Amino acid sequence: MIKITLPDGSQRDYPAPLTVAEVAASIGTGLAKAALGGKVGRGDAARLVDTSYLIEADESLAIITDKQPEGLELIRHSTAHLLAYAVKELFPDAQVTIGPVIEHGFYYDFSYKRPFTPEDLAAIEKKMSELAKKDEPVVRRVLPRDEAVAHFKSIGEAYKAEIIGSIPADQEVSLYREGAFEDLCRGPHVPSTGKLKHFKLMKVAGAYWRGDHRNEMLQRIYGTAWASKEDLQQHLTMLEEAEKRDHRKLGRELDLFHIDDHAPGVVFWHPKGWTVWQEVEQYMRQVYRDNGYQEVKGPQILDQGLWEKTGHWGKYRENMFVTESEKRDYALKPMNCPGHILIFKQGLKSYRDLPLRYGEFGQCHRNEPSGGLHGIMRVRGFTQDDGHIFCTEDQVQAEVQAFTTLLKKVYADFGFTNIIYKLSTRPEQRIGSDESWDKAEAALAEGLRASGCDFEYLPGEGAFYGPKIEYTLKDALGRPWQCGTIQIDANLPERLDADFVGEDGNRHRPLMLHRAIVGSLERFIGILIEQHAGALPVWLSPTQVVVSAITDAQQDYVREVVKTLQKQGVRAQADLRNEKITYKIREHSMQKVPYILVVGDKEKASGAVAVRARGNQDLGVMSLSDFQSKLAADIASKA
Repeated sequence: MIKITLPDGSQRDYPAPLTVAEVAASIGTGLAKAALGGKVGRGDAARLVDTSYLIEADESLAIITDKQPEGLELIRHSTAHLLAYAVKELFPDAQVTIGPVIEHGFYYDFSYKRPFTPEDLAAIEKKMSELAKKDEPVVRRVLPRDEAVAHFKSIGEAYKAEIIGSIPADQEVSLYREGAFEDLCRGPHVPSTGKLKHFKLMKVAGAYWRGDHRNEMLQRIYGTAWASKEDLQQHLTMLEEAEKRDHRKLGRELDLFHIDDHAPGVVFWHPKGWTVWQEVEQYMRQVYRDNGYQEVKGPQILDQGLWEKTGHWGKYRENMFVTESEKRDYALKPMNCPGHILIFKQGLKSYRDLPLRYGEFGQCHRNEPSGGLHGIMRVRGFTQDDGHIFCTEDQVQAEVQAFTTLLKKVYADFGFTNIIYKLSTRPEQRIGSDESWDKAEAALAEGLRASGCDFEYLPGEGAFYGPKIEYTLKDALGRPWQCGTIQIDANLPERLDADFVGEDGNRHRPLMLHRAIVGSLERFIGILIEQHAGALPVWLSPTQVVVSAITDAQQDYVREVVKTLQKQGVRAQADLRNEKITYKIREHSMQKVPYILVVGDKEKASGAVAVRARGNQDLGVMSLSDFQSKLAADIASKA
């Protein structure tokens, strides 16, 4: 007898080995029709399998349908194969390479003699629908490596043959067939193509074979797939909204910044954009001052020998910009931490000095591939709100708690209240004792709990030298952005010989907590632009108030109002152009100015202003002093 344990703890006995599909059928017809795969085993040992997977011994089993995240993963994985199937049907000379699942969908890379066009994409999507309606079974088989290589060579799939050829010779590989198409894959997959109903191809982009710029440029077709028509439509609607909010588009329209081929991956900030930058930086600078951080500034260029000591030269060299002077090699810093340790080492430090908190708006450079650059979100030159806390083991929990509480307040001030907390724990390859890892992980966990945060563990995702917490905010469209982090590091202080005098009079190594709240200021401002669709909160808006006259007769009064507001610290501008007031209001509304003040003879005579708020809100006429009070309240509350 074979005993199957289901997720609710109930057990079923079967007289002989049977497949996942047969178990589902024994439970109910509805479940049998809905089954996409199975999950066998418990905990970390659990794994996804096909519905054709044969269970030959007592096992724990969950039937996977499209109601579970794993089911959606199966749908997307299988839809990537359906895409390749359709491409081969329409373009037999195309060669298939790889096609993984990604967030919200999948992609597949192809080698083909000409670029795919939008018309090709439409034809491929139509063919995918036709193939899906055939409801062809997806069948798995296993071949020895060399036999699989020979098979793919025989059908002209050189890329697949190369992939399989890199696998050890004594291993077998699994192949999945649907109709006339067979692909190399570990699986699992949905049982038949009929399960794939709600998908759309999105775009074509370039991608180097195996991610190496020295290799051939392939064509990557992106697609999205969902469990229901409603989910697909909701996602497409979100993408339409995201396109309207695209920071690159808004950056041009609002005259905030531009990217230029003369400096790829580096931002040219225009006056309005630099005003936003300064507001963010000055706000964070005040956060430093209010929370016990000492602001420092390290050099941009550091000697190669330092990067060798830290280990970055061996592991990160290809991402560093290097230069040479007087026969010495240097690198532009890709991160700020080594410089902070060198500052810490100047002068004798005592246990009484700890925790010692350094903060820096440190400009860094990383040689990112050109294909990965994306507006101001992914750049080569960026500035971090970088901070490092030097402390003892016993101080970690309190520092994590204080940092997390602070981070939540900062995010709320910028308009983000939905935060995801993840604790990454020890990887297999690591330094340090299990005891030190136990203590470090417990300190991070207790720091999160003490600051009132629910969190999830990411087992094995920590760095080799210490665990970390990742803070991910969700924007108005529900998109996640990982910005904040705090990470324990005993490695760099050891490598660079940092120490302090303990209470016992002996030298001790400090722990170093790497921490950031907004991360890259460039990226964070891009997130802010998209979060608010360019209509930044009053305190961040580059222009907070525009004052417009109805006729030339009010020009002196406009100047007086602007001067009064500017003395209050408000970013106010006068619009004295000889244009209709409706034209001026429309233009400034398009520029997303929070407040437009209109003055005519009545307002001038009474010392008042007619107030229009962003969003076409007519707030009526009020005294200038009343408006000043309202504006001050908006700015102070970060509204």
